[in-house]
Amino acid sequence: MTSYTCHASRGKKGSDAAGVLSSFTGTAVHDAWCSYGQYGCQHSLCNAHHLRELIPFAEEGAVWAKDLITLLVEIKTAVERAQSQERKRLSPLLEAHFEGRYQKLLGQGYKANPPKKEPPRDKRGRPKQTPARNLLLRLDTNRKQVLAFMCDFAIPFDNNLAERDLRMIKLRQKISGGFRTLTGAETFCRVRGYLSTLRKQGKNILTALEGVFRGTPEPVTPG
Repeated sequence: MTSYTCHASRGKKGSDAAGVLSSFTGTAVHDAWCSYGQYGCQHSLCNAHHLRELIPFAEEGAVWAKDLITLLVEIKTAVERAQSQERKRLSPLLEAHFEGRYQKLLGQGYKANPPKKEPPRDKRGRPKQTPARNLLLRLDTNRKQVLAFMCDFAIPFDNNLAERDLRMIKLRQKISGGFRTLTGAETFCRVRGYLSTLRKQGKNILTALEGVFRGTPEPVTPG
């Protein structure tokens, strides 16, 4: 299903008002935006975002970044192959092999990007690190969430489905401009979410819209 909401806050207040994550008990796949981590559900990080962040370092000649891109894609391919064979998970030995390579590449990345111990400092008083080291720290601290798709085939490699759902909303903002009223924005979100859900569930959109105006809307059910 698709649910769009409109709120002045992009942070936890907006997410709370949306009414989804506050009671969600599954696994949320996201881009590590700080407010998402405040919810008690399981978390998985989007690896499409990681690949995009790694590419610039690989293009600059960072071998660890290039090899990490290769590893993530290799794991994704192995998972897809296992799924096509109707297997529930990878073999423990293969999982351990991938995890060992992941750890080794992080170590190479840390060696190539040592910590900075001198000012300037961030708002929390800690020495600012390079973008490469910050990425390495995130990939290390959240390795369980990064590799969640490898251990649980129900978890996707990325959150591209949600990104595609958001693309039309962003186009509406950029091309047509802002909404004149909050009510108009909320109405647009509700209509757009209904149409997106119908499409995902393979239902005829035109027939469903006719039903709406007749007072017999097409029911939608959670996947």
